Amino acid sequence: MNFIKNYTKLAMLAAVMMLAATSCNDKPAEAPKTANGVAVENLKIRYIDEDSIMANYNLAKDINEAMLRRQNQYDAAQKQRGSEISKFSAAMQQKYQNNQYLTEEAFNADQAKLQKMQADAENYLGNLQMSIQNELNQSQIQLLDSIDNFMKEYAKTKGFDMVIRKSATLYIDEKYDVTAEVIEGLNKRYNKVGGKVAPAPAKPAEATKSEAPKVSAEKPATPGKVDLKK
Repeated sequence: MNFIKNYTKLAMLAAVMMLAATSCNDKPAEAPKTANGVAVENLKIRYIDEDSIMANYNLAKDINEAMLRRQNQYDAAQKQRGSEISKFSAAMQQKYQNNQYLTEEAFNADQAKLQKMQADAENYLGNLQMSIQNELNQSQIQLLDSIDNFMKEYAKTKGFDMVIRKSATLYIDEKYDVTAEVIEGLNKRYNKVGGKVAPAPAKPAEATKSEAPKVSAEKPATPGKVDLKK
């Protein structure tokens, strides 16, 4: 997995450029006609640079920061649990080599304890991973809705029929770029309602520097840049 760095690129296409195909005039203007008499509709079209929006929209930046904190929390937990297992395993090996297990039952008891530590670590990390993934999914929905709602209102106010992604075009004149205006509007609205994604829970205690054995729980993907290109 790879949370926001491969944070599988968000399906945010709809959030940024879906706009009502209606004119702001009470009466639609008569469409001009080509030489062969086929009507050609006049459309007001603008475009946005989705990479710039995701790099400068404060909500997107706050989500990325929150997911990085959660990633760090997972890394610390994985390191701590791995260190505890490594230490106990090394102590067992030392006792075995020094013939300190006086009975088979004593050895079996420690072996069972080691297996339980490994199972507990796997369950804990698996649950933590699921929790982080759920938070990420909710954040993606929040971001999608925020951009979608703003863009619909923005386009209606401006009288635009369509706002498209720059990356979806082969060529479009820069004079139709409304990215800066959209970013400004998004941030004004976000700051007005208080903004800020809830911080992640405190990280667990720092683990020791002993090399941690691998546990089977998958590491969550690393947060990074959110994209809109899907």
